[in-house]
Amino acid sequence: MMSAEAMTAGQGASRYFRVEVAGGVATLVLDEPGERVNTVHPEAMREFAAHLDRLEKDEAVKAVVVATGKPDVWVAGAKVELMQEAKDAAEAERLSRDGQALFDRVERCRKPVVAAIHGACLGGGLEWALACHYRIATDHPKTSLGLVEVQLGLIPGGGGTQRLPRLIGIQPALDLILAGKTVKARKALKLGLVDEAVPPPLLRQVAQERAAALASGKLRRAPRRDAGAVARVTRAALEENFLGREVLFRQARKLTLAKTKGHYPAPLRALEAIEHGYAKGFEKGLEKEAELFGKLAMTPEAHRLMEIFFATTALKKDNGVDDPAVKARPVSAVGVLGGGLMGGGIAYVTVNAGLPVRLRERDDAAAAHGVAAVRGVLDERVKRRSIDRLERAEKLRLLTTTTDWSGLERVDVLVEAVFEDLALKQEMVRAFEAVNPTGIFASNTSSIPIGRIAEASRHPETVLGMHYFSPVHKMPLLEVIVTPRTAPEATATAVALGKKQGKTVIVVRDGPGFYTSRILAPYMNEAAHLLVEGAAIEDLDHALVAFGFPVGPITLLDEVGIDVGDKVGKILQEAFGARMAPPPALHDVVKAGRLGRKNGKGFYTYGGKEKRVDETVYDLLPGGRRRKRVAADEIQERLVLQLVNEAVRCLGEGILRSARDGDVGAVFGLGFPPFRGGPFRWADAVGTKALLDRMERLRARHGERFEPAPLLAELGRAGRPFHGG
Repeated sequence: MMSAEAMTAGQGASRYFRVEVAGGVATLVLDEPGERVNTVHPEAMREFAAHLDRLEKDEAVKAVVVATGKPDVWVAGAKVELMQEAKDAAEAERLSRDGQALFDRVERCRKPVVAAIHGACLGGGLEWALACHYRIATDHPKTSLGLVEVQLGLIPGGGGTQRLPRLIGIQPALDLILAGKTVKARKALKLGLVDEAVPPPLLRQVAQERAAALASGKLRRAPRRDAGAVARVTRAALEENFLGREVLFRQARKLTLAKTKGHYPAPLRALEAIEHGYAKGFEKGLEKEAELFGKLAMTPEAHRLMEIFFATTALKKDNGVDDPAVKARPVSAVGVLGGGLMGGGIAYVTVNAGLPVRLRERDDAAAAHGVAAVRGVLDERVKRRSIDRLERAEKLRLLTTTTDWSGLERVDVLVEAVFEDLALKQEMVRAFEAVNPTGIFASNTSSIPIGRIAEASRHPETVLGMHYFSPVHKMPLLEVIVTPRTAPEATATAVALGKKQGKTVIVVRDGPGFYTSRILAPYMNEAAHLLVEGAAIEDLDHALVAFGFPVGPITLLDEVGIDVGDKVGKILQEAFGARMAPPPALHDVVKAGRLGRKNGKGFYTYGGKEKRVDETVYDLLPGGRRRKRVAADEIQERLVLQLVNEAVRCLGEGILRSARDGDVGAVFGLGFPPFRGGPFRWADAVGTKALLDRMERLRARHGERFEPAPLLAELGRAGRPFHGG
């Protein structure tokens, strides 16, 4: 029977929590009104603390369970707006200290507190769970746990840097915290991060039983699990003595610097907080954590990363069209034309989303190749234990193949991933409409205008582009391309499908190169111009990696294929004229049979363990093998300004719906440095007036390809930014 105090707590006074009491166990169900997710913020936390105070005094309540009222989220983390709005480091530090105080209150509760975790348990959510006395998670795919704050340029600020390493060990904690990694329930159980993993229907029952058992003394928290004897020896050697920890922290610092290249301060600060806690004790570790959290919240890197977070969060709610009332069609099956690199990847992300796929290829051997590509990704996931063999089999059962058009009359969306040939793609449109006149036809082309493909359609309102990036199962962006004739319903359907496939989706207007391919072209061309002027291959690549790109432009050209870059360049030159023209020497490289990594012969050699610059490629370039030194800042300026200027053109021409979408597309599609926020955030940080001055200086030196975009000229003269102007 519910006690009087618990009943009061569960009635009018409670906005964020429902209180349910049965068998001496009170279950606090967090369900933030009007929101898709629960977050950690002062109002909810004050209410939680008040409930805990009352329940701790209530003699009829022996234990507490914390559960979620959301379908897929336990607690998604702290409310990011609070960090972004903090006026100074002291205010941000206070937010951290307040969170620490609340979770310390949970840990000190005289009655057992059990976290019943279903769905995302991230950041401050996991810190909350870490403060509980027992943790149970569902083995559902939606359940994931992690301290992901470094992805926002921050560190865990609610005690996570101190509690997690003491719970699961320093090295496993470093692996999670420094990279912002998440783990599923099975992995969390193995690490000792949770005490049990159960099927979702049993979660509440098991949590209440364990809470009662903890209260009665029949259950004690299980000791930390170790992955065998090797882990125990490693822990004893490295974690349980001062010198061993010094070695461990030194190695972690070295690896972190190598990975972040000094661009992201948060991982090193997290390491500092953990190390300080082991050197000075838990309480001093918390003080250091809060201090560093406050300082990081004021860094430009954190603000840019938080802006990217807000942009992607907004896109999750965006249906892709101007009218929010437009609904997507239901999609119960998807067709894929072509089982090559892209088609196989598209088939994988679709079956992985639980949707049946009908894959069409020209013959059985090609179809088998497509199935093998899907199976290969699933096998790798089984090997990593992110899915089991049963889940693998269930996903593979969703994939069927055909060498004709049978079965494709029943799909709602067909994604075409055949060879980049306009006539072939138009033939596919006609053949699909003959068997399925109402289905949506989506082309995965990276360069052919969708309007040209739609010319072959009797229903151009159902034709659009869905431009995936390679490798499809890893690259997060999907670019949906629409023509003036594409129906809003078709656009919304493609966007919804992309989200279901796990993609971050932007919608762009049709045009040569769309957005991402178009802005990449002048960037790559400028690298080629510098090569022709005598710059060294390695200097070009090193300069852009130093700017923050994951790889340099010449490495990227080798990976994509020099012939592909040459072909796309010709299409864009035809559309935009001389400013998009690559130097003729690039054609000579292709004519010499240098296609890049795919044939082992490009700007680099690929025969040995490490790729090396192929010096003989210089024989095809003006100046030969006598290269000159070009300063890294000059290389960066010329390439980055070309990319940014073209992005501004896209915004001014209406190819982009917003600067937000342009930032997201460049970061997630092209690897533009996230800590710089995207081309438009970077431009705002530099200042549009300063950017315009730099473009005009480069135009005077290098010619009309540096002509400032009209919108840049307009905003630069007025001193207005792209965001919030």
